[in-house]
Amino acid sequence: MGAGLMKPSGGRRRRGSRGKAAVMSEINVTPFVDVMLVLLIIFMVAAPLLTVGVPLELPRTAAQAVPSQQEEPLTISVQADGTVSVQNTPVPEAELIGRLKAIAAERTDNKLFLRADGSIPYERVVQVMGALNAGGFGNIVLVTDAGGPSFGAGGQTGTEN
Repeated sequence: MGAGLMKPSGGRRRRGSRGKAAVMSEINVTPFVDVMLVLLIIFMVAAPLLTVGVPLELPRTAAQAVPSQQEEPLTISVQADGTVSVQNTPVPEAELIGRLKAIAAERTDNKLFLRADGSIPYERVVQVMGALNAGGFGNIVLVTDAGGPSFGAGGQTGTEN
């Protein structure tokens, strides 16, 4: 993989060389590039799989994406049946605030991401937000899917067929 030996070029020998091979001082980087490309592909495929895994049908909006963060976001999900989960773990409503405070004590960012299934009543989402706010969590981000109606912003009407 590194340096090798090269035979002298040409059919003539120089005086005093006595047929010794010259040292090749080039590094072959092809295997290194191959390994880096394979690792890049692996990380590109694996990155989307690292998101929170509670299956929800999020509502669609025209809102811009939230800037990325340095640590994994603390996500609260409200499923279609009304079950509340912290990350991937279902949590009884009575334990929600206590568990969030214990997790938030170990984190530097106080932002919470609230994901709610689009089929649940708005009242339920507001109840969970109110409980989070009453528990001392004021920085709550609502998570939605992109591609929803823009109601005339940017030239789209939102009622296109």
